[in-house]
Amino acid sequence: MTDHNENCVGSGDPVPHILRQWLSSFRPWFTAPSWEHLLVLVMGAILSPGKRTVTSCLRITGRAEAGKFSLYHQLLNRARWNPRTLASRLLSVVVASLVPDGPIVIGMDDTIERRWGPKIAARGIYRDPVRSSHGHFVKASGLRWLSFMVLAPVPWAKCIKALPVLTLLCPSA
Repeated sequence: MTDHNENCVGSGDPVPHILRQWLSSFRPWFTAPSWEHLLVLVMGAILSPGKRTVTSCLRITGRAEAGKFSLYHQLLNRARWNPRTLASRLLSVVVASLVPDGPIVIGMDDTIERRWGPKIAARGIYRDPVRSSHGHFVKASGLRWLSFMVLAPVPWAKCIKALPVLTLLCPSA
């Protein structure tokens, strides 16, 4: 019999075994501590309502008061893993699982993250698609992100879902 807390990372609920199985094809690209932090963040992203920030992921998994809270943030901002390699693997998994026979439709979306400050070097000025119209041009300052998504039919939901597989920062020229 296994201990209920063997999968536990810090305080909070343990990471479910089925989540570990689903993500096992990504395990080779992470160190042991990074892998455990990634599992917690993915579990939190699945469970979190609303914005999926690192903080909300940790709160929903019971790790709001966890020691070394910053290690979860560092998984994303000090990555030693290659995001494009992982995106390629994620694309393969999504296509093989959800659209093995049909046409592969890729959707793209760009988003402006309105940020400013002396340490944000990739900031640019872009056309604000929400506040602009054909006759009225509104500029917005911030970071421009481009997301690529596989548009996959979800049979049990009877709809098509956009599943993000890669997001890139696209600074202005």
